[in-house]
Amino acid sequence: MNYLWIQLLLIAGAVTLAFIFIRRWDAANTRAWKRIAFSVFVVVNIYAVLRPTDVTWVAHKLGVGRGTDLVLYVMVLAMGFLTLNTFLRFRSLEKKLTDLARTVAINEGARLNDERFDVDATAPAPADAKV
Repeated sequence: MNYLWIQLLLIAGAVTLAFIFIRRWDAANTRAWKRIAFSVFVVVNIYAVLRPTDVTWVAHKLGVGRGTDLVLYVMVLAMGFLTLNTFLRFRSLEKKLTDLARTVAINEGARLNDERFDVDATAPAPADAKV
């Protein structure tokens, strides 16, 4: 009977994660393979909660002693993937932010330079000016 409660709690957690992910589907800027992988993860998670002996069987076939050890190893790999993915995303955002800051600085400098020399950027160049 106690095992039933933990099963219900774990399945409710997996369903909640799936619901949040699906609810934020349009806001999430994720690739299709990540969406598919997350969906597979939720389904496998629910299956593993309902049939833990099957996880132990798979663990034995892969040369791992217990099903819980196999789950732990998979979670360590998943955590490494998530950490690397987050790092690369932050690095990409930092690069975009740096490029944006440079563009704004250049444009602001050009605007201040035009104001300093009282240049009308919309006025046509004089006819005798060389381009």
